[in-house]
Amino acid sequence: MRTPLPSRRLTTAFALLTAATLTLTACGSGDSTTAGGAAPAGKSGKLPTTDVVSSVAKDDKAARLLPADVHDRGTLRIATSVGGTPPGSAYLPDSRTVVGQDIDFANAVAKVLGLRLKRETASFEAILPSLDSGKYDLGTGNFGVTDERRRTIDFVTYINDGQGFAVRADSKLKKITDFAQLCGLNVATGAGTTFEVTLEDNKHVCSDAGKKPYSVKTYTEPGAIWPSLQQGRSDVVMSTINGLRYAVRQQEGLRFLGEFHRLDVGFAFKKGTKLAPAFQAAVNRLIEDGTYDRILKKWGTRASAIEKSRISPPEIKD
Repeated sequence: MRTPLPSRRLTTAFALLTAATLTLTACGSGDSTTAGGAAPAGKSGKLPTTDVVSSVAKDDKAARLLPADVHDRGTLRIATSVGGTPPGSAYLPDSRTVVGQDIDFANAVAKVLGLRLKRETASFEAILPSLDSGKYDLGTGNFGVTDERRRTIDFVTYINDGQGFAVRADSKLKKITDFAQLCGLNVATGAGTTFEVTLEDNKHVCSDAGKKPYSVKTYTEPGAIWPSLQQGRSDVVMSTINGLRYAVRQQEGLRFLGEFHRLDVGFAFKKGTKLAPAFQAAVNRLIEDGTYDRILKKWGTRASAIEKSRISPPEIKD
């Protein structure tokens, strides 16, 4: 059976992912870096740029759910964590333009509500505290909905993501269902993320079984994670399901091991926000009119589709 994951292990960043490799070209220009770190690279070397948002029309019924002051102001301050990696968010080669699934969803919801977004990029760890202080009206950054977070933050869900693993194609690992399968291996992940916390907290599984513990290799630079796997310094990468799937599609010689733990992802707001009902209605409108599916298709994340948006649902347990 899978080793249980206490909810606190899921409260740190899902802000990890990279599609950079040693031999593949960067985003269409030959430039190998972006303002977000290593540029996403792949077999095509390009990020999808299909416009799936500009045709979205305002929905008066959803807009009427907005608080009067927001409706009159017509703008919202949004903080976006840009990890430099798709499908969540990444910079184009100009190192200024931000694209990604999170960006498309936020822009589409704003169109439905007839609002303009004043977007600022911010570090993942800074966004949630900034919501409570009132600096921003909402935040995006692949924020997983956990029971612990729901105590201080309100969420409006728009996709379902979670934790997973990837390996080199020649690895003997087939699927990770228990941390004991990692014993004796080197596991690469992002520093300061939920993955690092989860891995460190479960090292005892190996010693309890009389096996050699796995080693957690953390990287502060996203671009260093995949080269560590490609070069054999790491045996496994632990990261987000969608990010791993995207990376494996874009790189030769890698294999996705499957899902380990699912988690709803949502727009984040200050606790008690009056914006949640309007955002929920807007997401559901996008689902109904087909825009939602077009965004998921663009970023290759249809497996993360939800049937209906919810406001701060209970954490998924598995």
